[in-house]
Amino acid sequence: MTGRNSQSEPYKIAILWRGDAEARRTASPQNSRFVRIFEELDALGVRAEPAVYDETFAGDVRAQLMQADGVLVWVDPIHQGKTRTALDALLRDVAAHGPWVSTHPDVILKMGVKEVLYRTKHLGWGTDTQLYRTATEFAAEFPATLRASGPRVLKQNRGNGGQGVWKVEAVSDDMVRVLHAQRGSIPEDTTLRDFMARCEPYLAAGGPIVDQPFQPRLQDGMIRCYMGADKVVGFGHQLIKALIPPPPEGPDTPAAQPGPRIMQGPDAAAFQSLRTKMETEWTPQMMEALGIDAGSLPIIWDADFLYGPRTESGEDSYVLCEINVSSCFAIPDQAPAAIARLALMRSHLTRSLTLAPSPPDGRRGLVG
Repeated sequence: MTGRNSQSEPYKIAILWRGDAEARRTASPQNSRFVRIFEELDALGVRAEPAVYDETFAGDVRAQLMQADGVLVWVDPIHQGKTRTALDALLRDVAAHGPWVSTHPDVILKMGVKEVLYRTKHLGWGTDTQLYRTATEFAAEFPATLRASGPRVLKQNRGNGGQGVWKVEAVSDDMVRVLHAQRGSIPEDTTLRDFMARCEPYLAAGGPIVDQPFQPRLQDGMIRCYMGADKVVGFGHQLIKALIPPPPEGPDTPAAQPGPRIMQGPDAAAFQSLRTKMETEWTPQMMEALGIDAGSLPIIWDADFLYGPRTESGEDSYVLCEINVSSCFAIPDQAPAAIARLALMRSHLTRSLTLAPSPPDGRRGLVG
């Protein structure tokens, strides 16, 4: 049972992020990076509270979440060597007892992993994407793909900050030039055999490895399309350095740095064709392909796009690079209000279902 006893009580939302015991003790809406979201929830009459999480005090966090109507989660898949394994088990348990969780771990495993690039490659955002589930598949298929189609990008299934993302380019029959997407990485020449052995732990960690063609227009930047459930709430455009070789070293050559992410609202003129595709085509098609219903869509998520080849008429095309649902932040100025509205709606629906009399067969559907 949770602490939600009637429709007349104010809704309570827990906002969860990772931190140590001191961070949990001192956390407040005002000193967190989510202050705007706290403010927008408060403006709607929703009680929102920090829920700082770490495995060492997971029991206290669980007790707190069980008293909430819903939980908004911002935790990276990998953070200072820690994964979400224990947290995801806790969130599944909490969601099974009534409170909604966004994003639910089961939805993350559908949307927020690199495998989504393979499962949705037939959509308009797709490209020539390959998938390797075992070391045997990887060894048998990747070398031929690399030789046949030019530079490729390999991605481990779960990660963030460029971890486990590599540009791979053949320089001879058995040598490759590789560049890790993590900041500070430099190109490295190695044998294809040694590089593939380096990637095999990604398969052991739960795999698979996803393989996409390198996009030549990478230097034009990345477009981050922010979604509130199934509607665009803003865009971010950023010039990136990941997978772009650094300039030659020299005393007057500054290190390459990513550019600032320029945030824009959903009505940004440059991205209206992308907005239309996301809202009317690609998101509904993705939901069908992955088996995700509207009530289970993340309250906030983003799809990262690279520019693909221009069409014959000179228009831009877009290639999906990844989907972020675990820890989507920073966000456009318009997003906190959308997050608050969606959280209120989901809380109202979930509490209504929870408090409604059970039908004769005892079944009741809850929002995931």
